[in-house]
Amino acid sequence: MKTLIKTIALSSLLTCSAAAMADQSDYKLMVIETATAPQPLEQSFNSCALNVKSKNYAQAEEICTKAIALLKDADGPKFKVRQLTSYALSNRGVARLKSNNETAALADLYEANQMSNSTMVSHNLNRAKEELSL
Repeated sequence: MKTLIKTIALSSLLTCSAAAMADQSDYKLMVIETATAPQPLEQSFNSCALNVKSKNYAQAEEICTKAIALLKDADGPKFKVRQLTSYALSNRGVARLKSNNETAALADLYEANQMSNSTMVSHNLNRAKEELSL
């Protein structure tokens, strides 16, 4: 049953989208859109983004970390797991940046960018470097 849940969650990646927060100067948060009832991975993944948007940064960081842990145990196509992990790291990086934990934020954003060739992830990294004048 657990494998089935993980597989369903990973198949949702095909409908993964970015919830752009405003314009190009803002960070992009990734969420998983699903037509079925959300599974634990999707719930933690989307709750992370929602908490960042609601400015609950400490809670967002904790929830993003949970999503990353769930992905480490996930069964499914490796490229999908890597991409979702990259998105979760990017979301956590934004949460950490907003809570003034710049070193950990940059570590997450650089790792996310290395894992995935995503324009949304690279946008967040570049935006963070601009904001921190790096």
